[in-house]
Amino acid sequence: MNYPYRDQFASALVTWFEREQRDLPWRKTKDPYKIWVSEVMLQQTRVDTVIPYYERFMKSFPTVQALADADEEVVLKHWEGLGYYSRARNLQSAVREVHETYGGIVPNTREEMSTLKGVGPYTAGAVLSIAYGVPEHAVDGNVMRVLSRVLNCEEDIAKPKIKPIFEKAVMFLIDHNNPSYFNQGLMELGALVCTKGKPHCLLCPVQAYCLAYQEGKPEDLPVKTKKVKNKPLHYAVVVHRDGDKVYVEQRPSTGLLSNMWQFPMYDNFIGEPIMQFKHVFSHLTWHIKAYYVTTPPQSEGGSFKTLQEIEQLPMPVPMLKILDFIKIEMENL
Repeated sequence: MNYPYRDQFASALVTWFEREQRDLPWRKTKDPYKIWVSEVMLQQTRVDTVIPYYERFMKSFPTVQALADADEEVVLKHWEGLGYYSRARNLQSAVREVHETYGGIVPNTREEMSTLKGVGPYTAGAVLSIAYGVPEHAVDGNVMRVLSRVLNCEEDIAKPKIKPIFEKAVMFLIDHNNPSYFNQGLMELGALVCTKGKPHCLLCPVQAYCLAYQEGKPEDLPVKTKKVKNKPLHYAVVVHRDGDKVYVEQRPSTGLLSNMWQFPMYDNFIGEPIMQFKHVFSHLTWHIKAYYVTTPPQSEGGSFKTLQEIEQLPMPVPMLKILDFIKIEMENL
């Protein structure tokens, strides 16, 4: 690789991270299980959002065995509001495999980590480098953005075939004496300094070693094609009440929000909605009109439960919004 500042870049990055890193709960441990949980939670989720979830999750499931033995519905309840619930299911499935196959010890090689459900190249590299000090790449969107600028790389980072280029770049640049701080430094730099849009170049600890800055075009990188427009879906969510109970049902065991609980969802419904809103997923948007009725449900397989019982069930965010509204309605009856 034709990059003249390899040692200077790594040294400056590690020194900066050692001095400026944020005080985050998962940075106070070297337990690979706890670091693994944090990395899964942080996928497509803001740090500030993750902190209380992580702390509550660790309190309830402090060890591999605790999570392996837990009921899935209890785990999903702890994950409620974080979204991307398949992360929680995959994590528990993988942790059970670690418990059964590896005696509760998280593997310390990429080959073994990569066999676990839901563990991709980034998560494996993050856990190995941060927890075990193994010089492995951990490349996500933040890292590709930083390295696109540092290396003045004009490849389209939206193309999957380009990611291996950045993985090789990390393996070339990584500080073998401190791979943990190197990888965390790249992530931190992307989160705080080398941000989307206008990077804060005057605050950057590796500005002197950034080829895009030298060329005067850091804002032009990375090259990234736009995603396909997400798909709109329209639903009527109907809250069927019978006395002090409300009808809820469980979603299918596969697909979006699998095994979560919800109020019945219909393609259409005649009546006056109590609320309307939209909820954006990564690939589609739900446009919801919610209704409150005392007629029987059209669907089968669910049951009527009290609000207290429903509050113990894992529900996706759109249903929680409706539940909060319904609580007020029923309290005023």
